[in-house]
Amino acid sequence: MVHSRGWDPARPIRDQDDWDIHAAFMDALVEDGFVLLGGPIGENEGALLLVEASDEEQVRARLGQDPWVRAGLLRVALVEPWLIWLDGRTGSSSP
Repeated sequence: MVHSRGWDPARPIRDQDDWDIHAAFMDALVEDGFVLLGGPIGENEGALLLVEASDEEQVRARLGQDPWVRAGLLRVALVEPWLIWLDGRTGSSSP
């Protein structure tokens, strides 16, 4: 996800409009098991999310419900499938 036209670069992330509503929405996606990992990247230029989804359409549909996407603060920039072969968190790896 990257910043969109409504993002105010002069304000920190938690001071953007409707931060609490956005944060609650994202927390719900984590609770649902849709978002596995996520957070701001770089110098706060956007966010990277690792999600569990069947296809790109599902990703865009779920993230399109984010209040920040609807308000024009963020937009989904790129959706890429990822085949995990290495996972140090579980101590296992298998292609």
